[in-house]
Amino acid sequence: MAPQGAAQDECVSGAQLIAEALKTQNVEYMFGIVGIPVTEIAIAAQAIGIKYIGMRNEQAACYAASAVGYLTGRPGVCLVVSGPGLIHALGGMANANMNCWPLIVIGGSSDRNQEIMGAFQEFPQVEACRLYSKFSSRPSSLEAIPAVIEKAVRCSIYGRPGACYVDMPGDFVNLQVNKSAVKYVKCCLPPPVCTAEHSAVSEAASILAHSKQPLLIIGKGAAYSRAENSIRKLVDQCGLPFLPTPMGKGVVPDNHPNCIAAARSRALQHADVIILFGARLNWILHFGLPPRFRPDVKIIQVDICAEELGNNVRPAANLLGDINAVTEQLLEQLVLMEWKYPSYSEWWKGLREKMKSNEETSKALALQKSLPMNYYTVFHHVRELLPRDYILVSEGANTMDIGRTMLPNYHPRHRLDAGTFGTMGVGLGFAIAAAVVAKDQTPEQRVICVEGDSAFGFSGMEVETICRYNLPVVIIVVNNNGIYSGLDADTWKEMLKSGEPTACAPPVCLLPNSHYEQIMSAFGGKGYFVKTPEELQNALKASLAEKQVPSLINVMINPQSDRKQQDFHWLTRSNL
Repeated sequence: MAPQGAAQDECVSGAQLIAEALKTQNVEYMFGIVGIPVTEIAIAAQAIGIKYIGMRNEQAACYAASAVGYLTGRPGVCLVVSGPGLIHALGGMANANMNCWPLIVIGGSSDRNQEIMGAFQEFPQVEACRLYSKFSSRPSSLEAIPAVIEKAVRCSIYGRPGACYVDMPGDFVNLQVNKSAVKYVKCCLPPPVCTAEHSAVSEAASILAHSKQPLLIIGKGAAYSRAENSIRKLVDQCGLPFLPTPMGKGVVPDNHPNCIAAARSRALQHADVIILFGARLNWILHFGLPPRFRPDVKIIQVDICAEELGNNVRPAANLLGDINAVTEQLLEQLVLMEWKYPSYSEWWKGLREKMKSNEETSKALALQKSLPMNYYTVFHHVRELLPRDYILVSEGANTMDIGRTMLPNYHPRHRLDAGTFGTMGVGLGFAIAAAVVAKDQTPEQRVICVEGDSAFGFSGMEVETICRYNLPVVIIVVNNNGIYSGLDADTWKEMLKSGEPTACAPPVCLLPNSHYEQIMSAFGGKGYFVKTPEELQNALKASLAEKQVPSLINVMINPQSDRKQQDFHWLTRSNL
């Protein structure tokens, strides 16, 4: 029914209906690139109070909108034009689905009366998006727009979160309809909170209480479900060692004495009972299989998605439900049992010894005085200056992997990276999303975006977006002149003497000593080119002191710098 007070003959356009429906569903942020036929939708969204952030590439816009969903629990919107515009956004939709983040994509499409005629940018958009989303639909009429938007938002946040697509024919955008004919709907209810079966909770508690070498693994699903207080309580009261996945960092602070991230391989390989809190046994956790895990390890799985339970390893106990609610159930059962894991066990002793050994190795690398710097030296000096409540965005190969071990997180949902899909190019879109949300909710909070030089190249033009919206993001490009590794300038010049670059340049190489900081300077931000620890610290101090203007620090490192020796190759090729 129409809003109260609306005149019987008052008309509204399709663009206005979309904006009003999004506002009714408490959607606050829209990212996109306007053009035919969606420009009026962005204008209508702004008019009704939705913040619109115009990006430079639809892929980055989609990454940003999905990150808003993760950070706030309410989906962001990605607005794109038809055909190629939507296709560019598919990467962001797939990434949101793989990360289980809520997202709404609204795509303009061809006018209905030109379908199958070869219309401008005509493409089977609803069908294409079904591969990348939980829900993909086109409203049958203007009157149905509010109901379709409500369902898209509801589907994006209910159950396992994910992407949803709404198709908007070009002729719908400016078409008018009488308000009295519109099927207005209220805001969808919050996602229902489901708890696990009591018998399964009792079984899980019993298995844990009989373990000799227990381990908690905290995934980004726990961060999304706001389970930090209950999981922290479980860790403290039961004395359990825990390991965060990359975006599970900060659910319990990295500096908590029970965090054994520095002994990750040892913990995974020898734990006899593992509880997964919103983490999946995929490639990130080596599928839960030998040689990275014990053949007889008992897995207790806590997940919102029934279909995830039992993937790759048969669980000893399944706890299906909201991670925060289920953690509270499990904690209640363990308190009744008066069980606490002893801190003097051989398991704890072995973990602490391995942590100390690995930390000493990393420290030795970090304190090296040789130039160019290595990754560990860079992160050591960055870590000394970062505020505790910063939001870290990280992407790259070694930049992300080494940074994960060197740059701590103390709060949940304060780390965004390549995620489950291993997506390169997410960095600046994620940073923009985090900065926009922080500007509204915690204005003093800083967003630090640490990028490899290759990763920065995927979305570097979004620096202009950062400057246009006055987002004081600090970007640190760790520049090794390549993908994984590169060549120094002298070696590059010598190589060019042997022939054309297309024939002799190693595929992993990028142009040596590229001045990425000049991209930031070109748009009015501060750019720094640094080669020494002193220059790095001075540049970072100046960047953090600047509250209004973004900065880019281009840090030159040894092109052959690498990770310290690992117990296993990073991608263990386990087979079922």
